Amino acid sequence: MGLDPAYVYGLIRQESRFMMDARSHVGAGGLMQVMPATAKWTAKKLGVDFKPDMLHDRDTNLRLGTGYLKLVMDSFEGSQAMAAAAYNAGPNRPRRWRDGPQLDAAIWTENIPIWETRDYVRKVLSNATIYAQLMGRETGTVLRDRLGRVIGPAAASAPDIPANGTN
Repeated sequence: MGLDPAYVYGLIRQESRFMMDARSHVGAGGLMQVMPATAKWTAKKLGVDFKPDMLHDRDTNLRLGTGYLKLVMDSFEGSQAMAAAAYNAGPNRPRRWRDGPQLDAAIWTENIPIWETRDYVRKVLSNATIYAQLMGRETGTVLRDRLGRVIGPAAASAPDIPANGTN
């Protein structure tokens, strides 16, 4: 699928602590805390048959959650920081937050205006760095590499990705 497994593990740890039956107060469920509407949209994009009760199946939840994450990641040119922000706050907010001058990615992250999302991005990327180390990887074991160097306005218009609304 093209996603770094350590990054996915870092996100899952933050979303559900690897509890398969996790549920949020807004209706997100499973390991990746996918909202039903996001699951339906992603399933359609991936050509997967979907019924709402399938969201609680581990394999379906992982397939739809990683499918959505990949679509978001691609829309942000591979930026793990922006994709994590989008997974938490919906993709439209990070699109607005990157408008303006290019910023060092660490500075951009520290200026995310929603505290919950700022903390979420920090934790997902830190988790991913730790998982990469635990997996014995040679790359992705430095937080700076996961952050990237700069974040700024998009070069081209990003595809329309619906908000996951995981919280």
